[in-house]
Amino acid sequence: MPENVYKKEMPDLKMQDVGGVDLPYLYYEGEASPILFAHATGFLPWLWHPVIKQLVPQNQIWVPYICNYRECDPEKGGLSWDIIAKDISTFCRSLKVKNPLVVGHSMGSTVLTIAAASYGIEPRGMILIEPIFLPEEFYSMKATVKDHPLASKSIKRTNHWNNEEEAWAYLKSKSLFSDWDEEVLALYLKYGMEKQRAGDLKLTCTPESEAAMFMGGWSRNPWPLLDKLTCPVLVVEGEKSENKNFIDAKKAVSLLRHGKYKSVEGAGHLIPMQKPKEVAQIIKEFLAEII
Repeated sequence: MPENVYKKEMPDLKMQDVGGVDLPYLYYEGEASPILFAHATGFLPWLWHPVIKQLVPQNQIWVPYICNYRECDPEKGGLSWDIIAKDISTFCRSLKVKNPLVVGHSMGSTVLTIAAASYGIEPRGMILIEPIFLPEEFYSMKATVKDHPLASKSIKRTNHWNNEEEAWAYLKSKSLFSDWDEEVLALYLKYGMEKQRAGDLKLTCTPESEAAMFMGGWSRNPWPLLDKLTCPVLVVEGEKSENKNFIDAKKAVSLLRHGKYKSVEGAGHLIPMQKPKEVAQIIKEFLAEII
């Protein structure tokens, strides 16, 4: 199990009221050039750290933690991505995050798309990594957790380990984590699992919370919103992403006013976890183009 992987100081988790609830977030101080990151369903803001440490102190950076900050029931529609988008917009107004570059992964990409098109974030540029733009017929469907292909699996996730060594061995044994960058995986162990009073570990974002977020993904169809994005938008897709079977990223790019497409060689859906150095370089190059 790796030790001392946190080369630069990790900021403390802060809270911001977004209308009756507190939205947790990480904040990295910087000189200018605001960047807002949004993570994938069931994951964590800390996993962006290996990317972000290559972007500070030149940029000031906010990373909301989108998990169980609002009460939600996966069997009653879950946590609506439209509501998350509104909350992130409120978050930006409250903290005076103006004209940021926004970088989202998976759910985070879709939430940022909704926020920019409908709720006034006004980014100067967008990087959408593996956005969840499902076939349009999905958005008119109603399903229970057991019928949802992702929620039904996430709610059954393993959620107990006796100690850190057992948890690390579990992560290393699973195909989902097999090609993760070692530092990102260590951060997932440190922040993605909470030590209980008896010394055992459970997931920070519970299986029920993850399922609730998957259920909330059908709350807003993003396709009609794409031509409302007026800033430059880079859509990034993993060369080996399993999502290619049902998400047409190139079609999404064709609907954008100023859209570009990039494929990341050798990557699957979890590009920021697999290739954080490459993601940081993509962000730097995109920033240089839009300044």
